[in-house]
Amino acid sequence: MCSQSSPGRTARPGRPRSTEADAAILLATRQALVELGWSKLTMGDVATRAGVAKTTLYRRWAGKNELVVDAVAVLFDELELPDLGSLAADVEGVVLQFASILERPETKTALMAVVAESTRDDALRGRIRSAIVDRQKRLVLIGRERAQVRGELPYEDDPATSARHADLIFDVVAGAVVHRALVSAEPVDEEWARDFTLLVCTGLTASA
Repeated sequence: MCSQSSPGRTARPGRPRSTEADAAILLATRQALVELGWSKLTMGDVATRAGVAKTTLYRRWAGKNELVVDAVAVLFDELELPDLGSLAADVEGVVLQFASILERPETKTALMAVVAESTRDDALRGRIRSAIVDRQKRLVLIGRERAQVRGELPYEDDPATSARHADLIFDVVAGAVVHRALVSAEPVDEEWARDFTLLVCTGLTASA
């Protein structure tokens, strides 16, 4: 599991960071989003809910955008790629995990809010990419390496091609599951996950 610290934060002098305080702040942020929505959410409200001073928040996050992205990012850090003995089983396992996280009201509200806001905020879009997208691409790299070791997929000699393919795999899997769960509001159940996994793995092995 990834560390819950987010890339891009600048270390500041002073007392050491409290992991417990960070967790309380991020939880309070998600709860406030569900109850208040993006437009009414304030740093002061989060501080009150978390039981910390508002200055504590500003020592850690520059503003609401950064705070909300990090509150979402830690949820996706729970994702782990299971080692189930085959590429198909691993993909199906992580798809079901991902769907389970997206089912939570706090995840739905927070993710949709930051994505909507990022359409008019380039800096926020960049933070989403670094704190969520880039961090979770590790699952693709792990899964592909396992499949290569098993002989299910070939090794790729060109680093640029390999990176481009990893990006494409991530986009296909993440995009399909998010669209199914949050846009179409259809269930990502075992049957759907199995059919989707078959489609993805057929494409990967065919291209190989």
